[in-house]
Amino acid sequence: MSTEQNRALGHRWAEIWNHDKDLSVIDEIVDPNFVSHSAPPGLAPGIEGVRQWAALFRQAFPDIWSTADDVIVEGDRVVERFTSGGTHKGEFFGIPPTGVSGSITGINIFRVANGKIVEHWGNSDDLGLMQKLGVIPAMA
Repeated sequence: MSTEQNRALGHRWAEIWNHDKDLSVIDEIVDPNFVSHSAPPGLAPGIEGVRQWAALFRQAFPDIWSTADDVIVEGDRVVERFTSGGTHKGEFFGIPPTGVSGSITGINIFRVANGKIVEHWGNSDDLGLMQKLGVIPAMA
């Protein structure tokens, strides 16, 4: 895969987290043996786990959106810096809907093989999200 093809995978990953995009992108960019080292616990392995992950966020934030702010490629690694947001209108990990809108930022690192994402590490502002939702008090 070329650098540009791998860069496109980083941008396409953001499509998964956009409410108005078709989830068929998962089959196009995610390897059947996909492993995430930072997905929520309890998800199925592989592509089905990514579908469950996306469904969980789309249900909790039905207007969810995501943008790939930067995509950096080095060999078989793709780094995506993203911004995501939405309105909390559905249950989210046991947290009832709050109606709060906001955004968070984060970083994803992917390992790519044969034109698909095979491995994932991610980190996002989960503490900031929980503070926005009122689950954890914000520091003064």
